[in-house]
Amino acid sequence: MMDSKKLIVAAIQLVSSNQVRENLNTVEKLVEKAVKQGAGLVVLPENFALMASRSADLLKESEVLGDGEIQQFMTNIASDYNIWLVGGSIPIRSADEKKVFASCLVYDTSGHRVAQYDKLHLYDVDIIETGERYRESDTFVAGNNVVVIETPYGKMGLSICYDLRFPELYRKLTSMGAEFIVAPSAFTESTGKDHWSLLCRARAVENACFIIAPNQGGIHANGRETYGHSMIVDPWGVVLAESTKGPDIAVATLDRPRQNKIRQNFPSIDHGRFTCNLKRK
Repeated sequence: MMDSKKLIVAAIQLVSSNQVRENLNTVEKLVEKAVKQGAGLVVLPENFALMASRSADLLKESEVLGDGEIQQFMTNIASDYNIWLVGGSIPIRSADEKKVFASCLVYDTSGHRVAQYDKLHLYDVDIIETGERYRESDTFVAGNNVVVIETPYGKMGLSICYDLRFPELYRKLTSMGAEFIVAPSAFTESTGKDHWSLLCRARAVENACFIIAPNQGGIHANGRETYGHSMIVDPWGVVLAESTKGPDIAVATLDRPRQNKIRQNFPSIDHGRFTCNLKRK
């Protein structure tokens, strides 16, 4: 019987290409490696199945919710390896034929989809120093729902990449009972080197929760470079496991009694005097 007080989790790091089957093959190899190290919950990074070179490619490979190669793959992996699988993000079709959702799908050990979170915050930024320009809103539709789900390991909150810069979302997840939060990402090299660890650790400390943050980590076929350094952080801000660059896994045991002690000693969540209204305009 699974010990509910402690669990082993894994954050999978990739350098996803523009070839879906190639990426899925790499994912399975790393999942198998993580399972051999005892992981019962595995989290994949953002864009794990496809780092598209063009928006047209992303739309072409997008899937209808409940059907498609990528979703069937996640069902099979979860059931075959008897794990809970968090599918970082994949393109799910929306009512707008020119845009998709960046959806994080969660599967239980039977391979059933038990949750969907559509990325709330879209990465529309200009990094003047490097000449980088990103406009996710050109291709993606922003989600509307904050998602926390029950798992055998406790309540899990869902977020994706750019969400890390919005602490009000993480406090909302915590207020909904989240004991650990996943943050599958594809953080750029230019921003990641300064902000990735800082943001992951800050969100963990602020909310006295574990953060499981798998990242993309390398140079992709579309020319984009991602930072890597996938990590698992405890509620005190201690990095329990961290990758560097390239395909890899970070595996750690989440110590729930330690979390309970931290929350008892520092009940900052209960001391908050503000509430956040996350309703979209």
